[in-house]
Amino acid sequence: MYILKTEASFDSAHFLAGYNGKCSNLHGHRWKIVLEVQTEELKEDVQHKGMYVDFGELKKDLRNIADSMDHALIIERNSLKETTFEALKSENFKIIELDFRPTAENMAKYFYEKIKILGYNMRAVTVYETPANSATYME
Repeated sequence: MYILKTEASFDSAHFLAGYNGKCSNLHGHRWKIVLEVQTEELKEDVQHKGMYVDFGELKKDLRNIADSMDHALIIERNSLKETTFEALKSENFKIIELDFRPTAENMAKYFYEKIKILGYNMRAVTVYETPANSATYME
């Protein structure tokens, strides 16, 4: 089994609505996403001979997802008062609404699914919200 890893980082803010602790307050992270894909066999075509995928292609796909969230406020849908949400939008804040609470665990699954849709044979996605704290999702 061959396992390839690449990573990307982005900065964003979030909060955990309904959580009883300091993470219920708006705060930021430098998120790091570590992507792992796997294969039993390497390609034989001239361009990719001896590879599963070109790291440049893999990195580009991961980077596109990370860049879409860079310097955004990531929120769970309906977690802000409508007036607050509308005020932020009127100030042109970059807001990403998700259908789940933006915990490290849920973000790992989110990125896993986003990359899997692109056709990669996934192994795992690990999301770091700090250098010492991470969550991994795999199927």
